[in-house]
Amino acid sequence: MAYKEWGDPANPKVLICVHGLTRVSDDFDALAQALSHDYRVVCPDVVGRGRSEHLRDPQYYQVPQYVSDMVTLIARLDVESVHWLGTSMGGVIGMVLASLPDTPIRKLLLNDIGPAIDAQALARIGEYVGQDVRFASFDEAWQYVRAISLSFGAHSEEQWRKLAADVMRQNAQGQWVFVYDPGLALPFRQATAESARQDEQRLWAAYDAITCPVLLVRGTDSDLLSPETALAMSQRGPKAKVVELAGVGHAPTFLSEAQIAIAKDFFPG
Repeated sequence: MAYKEWGDPANPKVLICVHGLTRVSDDFDALAQALSHDYRVVCPDVVGRGRSEHLRDPQYYQVPQYVSDMVTLIARLDVESVHWLGTSMGGVIGMVLASLPDTPIRKLLLNDIGPAIDAQALARIGEYVGQDVRFASFDEAWQYVRAISLSFGAHSEEQWRKLAADVMRQNAQGQWVFVYDPGLALPFRQATAESARQDEQRLWAAYDAITCPVLLVRGTDSDLLSPETALAMSQRGPKAKVVELAGVGHAPTFLSEAQIAIAKDFFPG
Protein backbone atom coordinates (compact mmCIF):
# COMPACT_ATOMS: atom_id res chain seq x y z
CA MET A 1 0.00 0.00 0.00
CA ALA A 2 1.48 3.31 -1.10
CA TYR A 3 1.00 6.51 0.84
CA LYS A 4 2.02 10.17 0.68
CA GLU A 5 3.47 11.92 3.69
CA TRP A 6 3.66 15.62 4.55
CA GLY A 7 5.35 17.52 7.37
CA ASP A 8 7.95 16.47 9.93
CA PRO A 9 8.28 12.65 9.99
CA ALA A 10 9.27 12.90 13.66
CA ASN A 11 6.13 14.82 14.62
CA PRO A 12 4.09 12.64 17.02
CA LYS A 13 0.90 14.45 15.98
CA VAL A 14 -0.35 12.43 13.01
CA LEU A 15 -3.39 13.04 10.79
CA ILE A 16 -4.42 10.24 8.43
CA CYS A 17 -6.62 11.23 5.47
CA VAL A 18 -8.38 8.48 3.54
CA HIS A 19 -10.18 8.96 0.22
CA GLY A 20 -13.45 7.69 -1.23
CA LEU A 21 -14.30 4.62 -3.29
CA THR A 22 -12.50 5.40 -6.57
CA ARG A 23 -10.39 8.36 -5.49
CA VAL A 24 -6.74 8.60 -4.39
CA SER A 25 -4.38 10.10 -1.82
CA ASP A 26 -3.71 13.11 -4.07
CA ASP A 27 -7.19 14.39 -3.22
CA PHE A 28 -5.74 15.73 0.03
CA ASP A 29 -2.75 17.62 -1.41
CA ALA A 30 -4.13 21.07 -0.56
CA LEU A 31 -5.41 20.03 2.86
CA ALA A 32 -2.19 18.20 3.74
CA GLN A 33 -0.04 21.17 2.78
CA ALA A 34 -2.20 23.49 4.89
CA LEU A 35 -1.99 21.25 7.98
CA SER A 36 1.58 19.99 7.56
CA HIS A 37 3.03 22.71 9.80
CA ASP A 38 1.17 21.25 12.76
CA TYR A 39 0.78 17.59 11.77
CA ARG A 40 2.55 14.74 10.11
CA VAL A 41 -0.11 14.17 7.46
CA VAL A 42 -0.32 10.69 5.93
CA CYS A 43 -2.54 10.04 2.91
CA PRO A 44 -2.71 6.40 1.74
CA ASP A 45 -3.91 5.01 -1.56
CA VAL A 46 -6.29 2.29 -0.41
CA VAL A 47 -5.35 -1.06 -1.97
CA GLY A 48 -6.50 -1.30 -5.59
CA ARG A 49 -6.31 2.47 -6.13
CA GLY A 50 -3.69 4.95 -7.24
CA ARG A 51 -0.10 3.83 -6.65
CA SER A 52 -1.06 0.86 -4.47
CA GLU A 53 -1.02 -2.66 -5.84
CA HIS A 54 -4.13 -4.63 -6.73
CA LEU A 55 -5.49 -7.60 -4.80
CA ARG A 56 -5.28 -11.00 -6.47
CA ASP A 57 -8.84 -11.79 -5.39
CA PRO A 58 -11.26 -8.87 -5.83
CA GLN A 59 -13.64 -10.43 -3.29
CA TYR A 60 -11.39 -8.89 -0.62
CA TYR A 61 -12.08 -5.31 -1.69
CA GLN A 62 -14.14 -4.83 1.45
CA VAL A 63 -13.98 -2.88 4.69
CA PRO A 64 -12.38 -5.61 6.89
CA GLN A 65 -9.42 -5.79 4.48
CA TYR A 66 -9.10 -2.00 4.43
CA VAL A 67 -9.21 -1.75 8.23
CA SER A 68 -6.52 -4.43 8.51
CA ASP A 69 -4.34 -2.52 6.05
CA MET A 70 -4.75 0.70 8.05
CA VAL A 71 -3.77 -1.05 11.29
CA THR A 72 -0.58 -2.13 9.50
CA LEU A 73 0.01 1.40 8.22
CA ILE A 74 -0.34 2.92 11.70
CA ALA A 75 2.08 0.32 13.06
CA ARG A 76 4.55 1.29 10.33
CA LEU A 77 4.22 4.96 11.30
CA ASP A 78 5.26 3.94 14.84
CA VAL A 79 2.87 6.27 16.66
CA GLU A 80 0.56 5.72 19.62
CA SER A 81 -2.41 7.69 18.33
CA VAL A 82 -3.74 9.44 15.23
CA HIS A 83 -6.46 11.79 14.08
CA TRP A 84 -8.51 10.61 11.11
CA LEU A 85 -10.26 12.35 8.23
CA GLY A 86 -12.23 10.01 6.01
CA THR A 87 -14.19 10.86 2.89
CA SER A 88 -17.03 8.47 2.06
CA MET A 89 -15.37 5.01 2.07
CA GLY A 90 -12.48 6.47 4.04
CA GLY A 91 -15.00 7.52 6.68
CA VAL A 92 -16.47 4.03 6.88
CA ILE A 93 -12.98 2.63 7.47
CA GLY A 94 -12.46 5.27 10.14
CA MET A 95 -15.75 4.47 11.87
CA VAL A 96 -14.91 0.79 12.13
CA LEU A 97 -11.35 1.43 13.31
CA ALA A 98 -12.52 4.04 15.85
CA SER A 99 -15.05 1.57 17.28
CA LEU A 100 -12.43 -1.03 18.22
CA PRO A 101 -11.14 -1.44 21.80
CA ASP A 102 -7.93 0.54 22.38
CA THR A 103 -8.33 2.27 19.02
CA PRO A 104 -5.50 4.65 18.09
CA ILE A 105 -7.99 7.21 16.72
CA ARG A 106 -8.38 10.24 19.00
CA LYS A 107 -10.47 12.48 16.73
CA LEU A 108 -12.60 11.49 13.75
CA LEU A 109 -13.83 13.71 10.92
CA LEU A 110 -16.41 11.96 8.75
CA ASN A 111 -16.80 13.58 5.35
CA ASP A 112 -20.34 13.04 4.06
CA ILE A 113 -20.75 9.48 5.28
CA GLY A 114 -22.66 7.67 7.99
CA PRO A 115 -23.87 4.19 8.91
CA ALA A 116 -26.96 4.47 6.70
CA ILE A 117 -26.21 4.89 3.00
CA ASP A 118 -28.92 5.82 0.49
CA ALA A 119 -29.63 2.93 -1.90
CA GLN A 120 -30.31 5.21 -4.88
CA ALA A 121 -26.98 6.97 -4.34
CA LEU A 122 -25.21 3.62 -4.31
CA ALA A 123 -26.97 2.75 -7.57
CA ARG A 124 -25.77 6.03 -9.09
CA ILE A 125 -22.18 5.29 -8.11
CA GLY A 126 -22.52 1.70 -9.31
CA GLU A 127 -23.36 2.93 -12.81
CA TYR A 128 -19.78 4.06 -13.42
CA VAL A 129 -17.59 2.11 -10.97
CA GLY A 130 -15.58 -0.54 -12.79
CA GLN A 131 -16.68 0.51 -16.27
CA ASP A 132 -13.93 0.07 -18.88
CA VAL A 133 -13.94 3.67 -20.09
CA ARG A 134 -11.06 4.94 -22.22
CA PHE A 135 -10.38 8.37 -23.66
CA ALA A 136 -8.24 9.45 -26.59
CA SER A 137 -7.25 12.73 -24.92
CA PHE A 138 -6.93 14.16 -21.43
CA ASP A 139 -9.47 16.86 -22.33
CA GLU A 140 -12.06 14.12 -22.88
CA ALA A 141 -10.99 12.41 -19.65
CA TRP A 142 -11.25 15.42 -17.35
CA GLN A 143 -14.61 16.44 -18.76
CA TYR A 144 -15.91 12.90 -18.07
CA VAL A 145 -14.59 13.03 -14.50
CA ARG A 146 -16.31 16.39 -14.03
CA ALA A 147 -19.56 15.01 -15.42
CA ILE A 148 -19.67 12.07 -12.99
CA SER A 149 -18.44 14.24 -10.11
CA LEU A 150 -20.73 17.27 -10.36
CA SER A 151 -22.02 16.46 -6.87
CA PHE A 152 -18.61 17.62 -5.54
CA GLY A 153 -19.93 21.17 -5.98
CA ALA A 154 -18.48 24.20 -7.77
CA HIS A 155 -14.78 24.04 -8.70
CA SER A 156 -12.52 25.96 -11.03
CA GLU A 157 -11.39 24.41 -14.31
CA GLU A 158 -7.89 24.02 -12.82
CA GLN A 159 -9.34 22.11 -9.85
CA TRP A 160 -11.41 19.84 -12.10
CA ARG A 161 -8.34 19.08 -14.21
CA LYS A 162 -6.39 18.10 -11.10
CA LEU A 163 -9.27 15.99 -9.79
CA ALA A 164 -9.14 14.14 -13.11
CA ALA A 165 -5.36 13.97 -13.44
CA ASP A 166 -5.13 12.38 -9.98
CA VAL A 167 -7.27 9.40 -11.00
CA MET A 168 -6.38 8.99 -14.70
CA ARG A 169 -3.25 7.79 -16.49
CA GLN A 170 -2.23 6.85 -20.02
CA ASN A 171 -2.01 3.16 -20.84
CA ALA A 172 0.41 1.53 -23.28
CA GLN A 173 -1.89 2.44 -26.17
CA GLY A 174 -1.89 6.13 -25.18
CA GLN A 175 -5.47 6.03 -23.94
CA TRP A 176 -6.51 7.71 -20.71
CA VAL A 177 -7.93 5.23 -18.16
CA PHE A 178 -8.75 5.21 -14.44
CA VAL A 179 -6.03 4.24 -11.95
CA TYR A 180 -8.13 1.84 -9.91
CA ASP A 181 -8.65 -1.89 -10.26
CA PRO A 182 -12.01 -2.49 -12.02
CA GLY A 183 -12.30 -5.58 -9.83
CA LEU A 184 -13.10 -3.45 -6.78
CA ALA A 185 -16.62 -3.13 -8.19
CA LEU A 186 -17.23 -6.90 -7.77
CA PRO A 187 -18.29 -6.99 -4.10
CA PHE A 188 -20.06 -3.67 -4.66
CA ARG A 189 -22.25 -5.25 -7.36
CA GLN A 190 -22.82 -8.46 -5.43
CA ALA A 191 -24.50 -6.60 -2.59
CA THR A 192 -28.15 -7.48 -1.96
CA ALA A 193 -30.89 -5.72 -0.03
CA GLU A 194 -30.34 -8.16 2.84
CA SER A 195 -26.55 -7.76 2.89
CA ALA A 196 -26.98 -3.97 2.77
CA ARG A 197 -29.34 -4.15 5.75
CA GLN A 198 -26.85 -6.23 7.72
CA ASP A 199 -24.00 -3.89 6.80
CA GLU A 200 -26.04 -0.93 8.04
CA GLN A 201 -26.74 -2.67 11.35
CA ARG A 202 -23.04 -3.40 11.80
CA LEU A 203 -22.08 0.17 10.98
CA TRP A 204 -24.58 1.63 13.45
CA ALA A 205 -23.20 -0.72 16.11
CA ALA A 206 -19.69 0.45 15.26
CA TYR A 207 -20.74 4.11 15.33
CA ASP A 208 -22.44 3.71 18.71
CA ALA A 209 -19.22 2.20 20.12
CA ILE A 210 -17.10 5.26 19.20
CA THR A 211 -16.05 7.36 22.18
CA CYS A 212 -13.71 9.94 20.58
CA PRO A 213 -14.93 13.37 19.36
CA VAL A 214 -16.58 13.17 15.93
CA LEU A 215 -17.22 15.92 13.40
CA LEU A 216 -19.64 15.11 10.59
CA VAL A 217 -19.36 17.27 7.47
CA ARG A 218 -22.35 16.99 5.16
CA GLY A 219 -23.13 18.57 1.82
CA THR A 220 -26.69 19.90 1.90
CA ASP A 221 -27.26 18.39 -1.56
CA SER A 222 -25.79 15.00 -0.64
CA ASP A 223 -27.70 12.00 -1.95
CA LEU A 224 -25.59 9.57 0.09
CA LEU A 225 -26.00 10.97 3.60
CA SER A 226 -29.56 12.01 4.43
CA PRO A 227 -30.49 14.80 6.87
CA GLU A 228 -32.26 12.15 8.99
CA THR A 229 -29.08 10.06 9.30
CA ALA A 230 -27.00 13.14 10.13
CA LEU A 231 -29.51 14.10 12.83
CA ALA A 232 -29.43 10.59 14.31
CA MET A 233 -25.62 10.70 14.36
CA SER A 234 -25.78 13.93 16.37
CA GLN A 235 -28.04 12.31 18.95
CA ARG A 236 -26.56 8.86 19.54
CA GLY A 237 -23.18 7.21 20.04
CA PRO A 238 -20.44 9.86 20.07
CA LYS A 239 -23.05 12.53 19.25
CA ALA A 240 -21.23 14.03 16.30
CA LYS A 241 -21.12 17.75 15.78
CA VAL A 242 -22.61 18.38 12.32
CA VAL A 243 -21.43 21.02 9.85
CA GLU A 244 -23.39 21.40 6.61
CA LEU A 245 -22.05 22.92 3.41
CA ALA A 246 -24.56 24.66 1.16
CA GLY A 247 -24.51 23.91 -2.56
CA VAL A 248 -22.37 20.80 -2.15
CA GLY A 249 -23.39 17.17 -2.62
CA HIS A 250 -21.38 13.99 -2.19
CA ALA A 251 -18.71 14.65 -1.25
CA PRO A 252 -16.95 17.88 -0.21
CA THR A 253 -13.41 17.87 -1.62
CA PHE A 254 -11.65 20.02 1.01
CA LEU A 255 -9.93 21.97 -1.75
CA SER A 256 -11.36 25.37 -0.83
CA GLU A 257 -9.99 27.52 1.97
CA ALA A 258 -13.39 27.50 3.69
CA GLN A 259 -13.54 23.70 3.80
CA ILE A 260 -9.89 23.41 4.85
CA ALA A 261 -10.66 25.83 7.69
CA ILE A 262 -13.26 23.38 9.01
CA ALA A 263 -10.59 20.70 9.33
CA LYS A 264 -8.13 23.17 10.88
CA ASP A 265 -10.67 24.12 13.52
CA PHE A 266 -11.35 20.47 14.38
CA PHE A 267 -7.67 19.50 14.31
CA PRO A 268 -6.06 22.57 15.91
CA GLY A 269 -2.31 23.01 15.89
